[in-house]
Amino acid sequence: MTKQDELVFLPLGGVGEIGMNLALYGYGPKAKRQWIMVDCGVTFPGPELPGVDLVLPDIRFLAEERKNLKGIVITHAHEDHYGALNDLWPGLNVPVYASPFTAGMLEAKRDYERSRTEIPVTIFKQGDRINLGPFEIEAIGVNHSIPEPMSLAIRTPLGTVVHTGDWKIDLDPSLGPLTDEQRFRQLGEEGVLALVCDSTNAVRDGISPSEHEVSESLRKVIEAAEGRVGITTFSSNVGRIRSIAQAAEAAGREVLLLGSSMKRVTAVARDIGLMEGIKPFIAEDEFSYTPRDKIVVILTGSQGEPRAALAKIARDEMRNVAFSDGDTIIFSSRAIPGNEKAINDIRNGLVEQGIHVITDAEALVHVSGHPRRNELQQMYDWVRPNMVVPVHGEAVHLTAHAELASQSGIADVPRVRNGDMLKLAPGAPEVIDEAPHGRIFKDGRLIGDYDEMGIGERRKLAFVGHVAVHVVLDGRYDFRDDPEVEPFGLPRFDDEGEDMADTLYDAVLGAVESIPRARRKDLATVREAIRRAVRSTANEIWGKKPIVTVFLTKT
Repeated sequence: MTKQDELVFLPLGGVGEIGMNLALYGYGPKAKRQWIMVDCGVTFPGPELPGVDLVLPDIRFLAEERKNLKGIVITHAHEDHYGALNDLWPGLNVPVYASPFTAGMLEAKRDYERSRTEIPVTIFKQGDRINLGPFEIEAIGVNHSIPEPMSLAIRTPLGTVVHTGDWKIDLDPSLGPLTDEQRFRQLGEEGVLALVCDSTNAVRDGISPSEHEVSESLRKVIEAAEGRVGITTFSSNVGRIRSIAQAAEAAGREVLLLGSSMKRVTAVARDIGLMEGIKPFIAEDEFSYTPRDKIVVILTGSQGEPRAALAKIARDEMRNVAFSDGDTIIFSSRAIPGNEKAINDIRNGLVEQGIHVITDAEALVHVSGHPRRNELQQMYDWVRPNMVVPVHGEAVHLTAHAELASQSGIADVPRVRNGDMLKLAPGAPEVIDEAPHGRIFKDGRLIGDYDEMGIGERRKLAFVGHVAVHVVLDGRYDFRDDPEVEPFGLPRFDDEGEDMADTLYDAVLGAVESIPRARRKDLATVREAIRRAVRSTANEIWGKKPIVTVFLTKT
């Protein structure tokens, strides 16, 4: 350690937003820091990003720091923590450390996406320690809504940082591990410089209910149901899937899984022994001859995804499976912000079919995997950090967490957002720099920024449509043939019933004929005159200016 050495924290995603979690820790002098990455997640696009499949963190900052990146540690296998790894790792090519379940999910994801990227993963699980440059990293078991989540104790010559990842305190989970109170207390005794901590539920008072309580509630709902029961939940929540399967067996019902991601997750869980004691699930073609009161269907689509199993059920489009009047579907999940309308649309589609819909507003059928305020205070008591750095949340969550930490007697609670480089030590914490950050987009097989992927133009097309114009001029620069005008996405008729294509055709004729023949030799001028005339005419009729493409040929 030298006088110039610093320990810094730099989030490139997940701080000021839900999802896309990616954190960097750096150690050393400013000009020669060594780095580790914690998590590499995605978020999902809304309607403002038409055609985009995934949103990934922009890692331009690592372009020059790549040689100093010592490794990537994944805390758990939720998409918002590991989903970008397949796409971003090839540009980094550094060691990856993850739990057996996360490693299995990464391999299953690679196979499903037919990715050519083979990421070598070193297994890293509760109690293990690894050394990456100046960092010694210890995995600490916590409870969350997925198998094998971990917090990290990151030791450096300037102090220890506890990076919680996603966690909660559940003393009676359906699937372990328990959050390791003893180890957190021991770290607190040793001394913790900073607690970098999950803020997702920082606006909620009290303590989260136990998964066991959810399991009991689901059992009662299943036993009381007269017809078929469908339960939609996050496919990664293996503990919830186990709870449902056990409740179904107790009620004398068989279980069917629907949805490719649900099947992939349970296959990985079975491979590493997490489904022991659970009966095999029935095949989809057995649905039709299983009595209505003897089946439970666990299915994907809890967030309103239009291609998921639940959405197809709501549209009555599933090939072998259908629900009907008197059946019950349970949403054993919470709505991720932004998905509310899509979820409500599906609920309405189910209700129209006479299906009884149950959410967590009617019964305890879901519990979050994140800590509420009392649990956060419990973690402060265990770890006794010098500072708390709120992460994993939007502004309202981060601010509520910061206020709670200050009220709980934490001396330093620095404000950090994506791109802020926070000096943790030596001295008082402060933001000392801003790194390039932002979002890039996966669209089909390609990845690029907003302009590279043509998203802006695509949005314009969605709002104002497109007009294609084809004009051929002869040797005298007169029309050789009639112009061709093809509007796409425009109204067919104006307010007087005139055909829009005919009106735009006339505008093309007028634009060319208004240019003296001698000046038509400048094809660029003619092309621009046609474009402007079409846009202006459409605007006069419609009040909007479409995108116009002019194909002009001289014979």
